[in-house]
Amino acid sequence: MIIGICGGSGSGKTTLLNRLKEEYKHSNPSVISLDNYYLPIEKQEKDENGKVNFDLPTALDRARISADLTKINNGESITLKEYHFNSPPDLISYITIQPSEILIIEGLFILHYEEIRQFLDLTIFVKLDPEIQLQRRILRDKETRGYSLDDILYQWENHVLPCYENYIHPYQQHAHYFFRNDEYIEEDFEHLKMGIYSKLKEKSTRNSLTN
Repeated sequence: MIIGICGGSGSGKTTLLNRLKEEYKHSNPSVISLDNYYLPIEKQEKDENGKVNFDLPTALDRARISADLTKINNGESITLKEYHFNSPPDLISYITIQPSEILIIEGLFILHYEEIRQFLDLTIFVKLDPEIQLQRRILRDKETRGYSLDDILYQWENHVLPCYENYIHPYQQHAHYFFRNDEYIEEDFEHLKMGIYSKLKEKSTRNSLTN
């Protein structure tokens, strides 16, 4: 079973992924972040001011994503270069992901990429107030990336928000579940668990009939 988690930058996709991983640890779920598929900076598009825009669907190696999902769906392991912002060449690390009963994949464009969407058995769209998303992004980019506040706000206004409006929000119609990352978080998590249980049971029944 492949579960896809989509949502805007700073909405809580990774946090939900880790919570689901812990919830279903008895199944030893595999996890994939689309962050590990960013193309090299020299292949990234720039905006009209010459600033690299990482918030475009073209920023990721979507052909590699599709190929890897095909492999893991067929029971093969995959190896990825682990993404770390501005990581020097001598610190590059690789991770091997084994097939499992449950695979959880998260990223900005998993619903935008039609060829990726076809792999997903259950899709989740994470929703959060944009002001909270911005505050989270400011905290992350100042502490871990050394960006100035001006740079962060520039990216937010010129890259992140247009990305959300053009490539993320329009595809929420394809999500099976909305996950409200606010005061409704526990209610929605329980609802989500019921949906996952139902899907797992459905797939198990279907596989039994096939075999």
